[in-house]
Amino acid sequence: MSVKQKTIKKPVSVTGKGLHTGVEVTMTFKPAPEDHGFKFQRIDVEGKPVIHADVSKVKGTSRGTVLQEGEVWISTIEHTMAALMGMDIDNVLIEVNGPEAPILDGSSAPIVAALKEAGLVDQEARRDYFEIKEKIVYRNEEQGIELIALPDDDFALDVMISYDSVVLGNQFATLDSLNDFEKHVAPCRTFVFVRELEMLLKNNLVKGGDLDNAIVIMDQQMQQNELDRIADLFHHEHVQVDKIGVLNNVDLHFENECARHKLLDVIGDLALVGKRIKGRIIARRPGHMANTEFARILQKECKRQTALNSAPEYDPNATPLYDINKIKTMLPHRSPFLLVDKIMDKGDDFIIGVKNVTMDEPFFSGHFPDEPVMPGVLMVEAMAQCGGVFVISSLPSDGDYSTYFLKLDNIKFRKKVVPGDTLIFKLKLVGPIRRGIANMIGYAFVGDTIVCEGEFMAQIVKN
Repeated sequence: MSVKQKTIKKPVSVTGKGLHTGVEVTMTFKPAPEDHGFKFQRIDVEGKPVIHADVSKVKGTSRGTVLQEGEVWISTIEHTMAALMGMDIDNVLIEVNGPEAPILDGSSAPIVAALKEAGLVDQEARRDYFEIKEKIVYRNEEQGIELIALPDDDFALDVMISYDSVVLGNQFATLDSLNDFEKHVAPCRTFVFVRELEMLLKNNLVKGGDLDNAIVIMDQQMQQNELDRIADLFHHEHVQVDKIGVLNNVDLHFENECARHKLLDVIGDLALVGKRIKGRIIARRPGHMANTEFARILQKECKRQTALNSAPEYDPNATPLYDINKIKTMLPHRSPFLLVDKIMDKGDDFIIGVKNVTMDEPFFSGHFPDEPVMPGVLMVEAMAQCGGVFVISSLPSDGDYSTYFLKLDNIKFRKKVVPGDTLIFKLKLVGPIRRGIANMIGYAFVGDTIVCEGEFMAQIVKN
């Protein structure tokens, strides 16, 4: 079932100070058209520049995610992005009159409340998803960080955190659907250790931090005069603390609130992929740097899929670009090993070919004769021949050339091909042809379904 894109019905604003800058900021969410996505606009800067909420714009991840376009930036956007994802919104313009999104209470809950007040409206365009088809991994072994994406019908997350702390230690949080975001994740606040505060302040961070917008954890005994000194650095009233634990002496929303907040951060950072994800994310010791690096990997795979694995349109009534007689002038293969019937389209870096699979193919008599199935290796060979046509047709016409495939990688067979099927091949150059070597990636479709895929390296030889 297709899902329509959504925006908000009316503008709505939130106001508060930035966690790191301490600057008072108003952030206004405005309705946006279809396929607009999420964009921040710095209305306090001349020309009111717009910053795309895209992982390619990430310029910093120190205690928050920073986006930059040219000389203009917006920081600490992860709670805002998580709220937009959790509220099932696709298109919004976010106006800000300062360099940082307001921290509010340290969670996404106030933003969720504002977006609910604005209301949602369906748009006509269909929402596109990035479907995780196979395991994708980011790993930083030195820091013990690992993020994994696995196939799933929904967007789900499992997050594990681990600190060398007698108060926090190890925690685990899970979310099986964004439908549960508002209740189980949005209220979870950011957290910090008392022992980190002075260092952060010296690094020009957390100037807007206080006990109202973060869970402050004291996991080491400290003298009251030392606590008072740190409070003075933040221009905060002195707090009497008699034992280790949560410094602001408030009740946690959840026993594992810190892990749930890290899960919130993962949602917000992965929103920068640019498409809704269908997959389960397993994150061990995540942080903004790892989250955004993982988002880059996911976006790269998403673009690869978008470019290649959508079935090309095939009109059997259309005149082919190359018919079988033209193909025979380019390839040395002949029946029964000429496996491309016609070429329908070709561009600077792609080619579309067709093979009609009939019952009188010679391989059916011996390959699963009681239930005829086209051999997978012949599908790969057919794709290779299609790639060969692309290469040969791209070379100067004053020479006689052949292509010899040197390497096949990541070959996958996804569905049986049987008599009556029409195979459509789509191959694309991975990069420019250099020194007589061509690298291509290819898909074979029956209808809209991928039946085979792989990567090919070929050498071009002048006969």
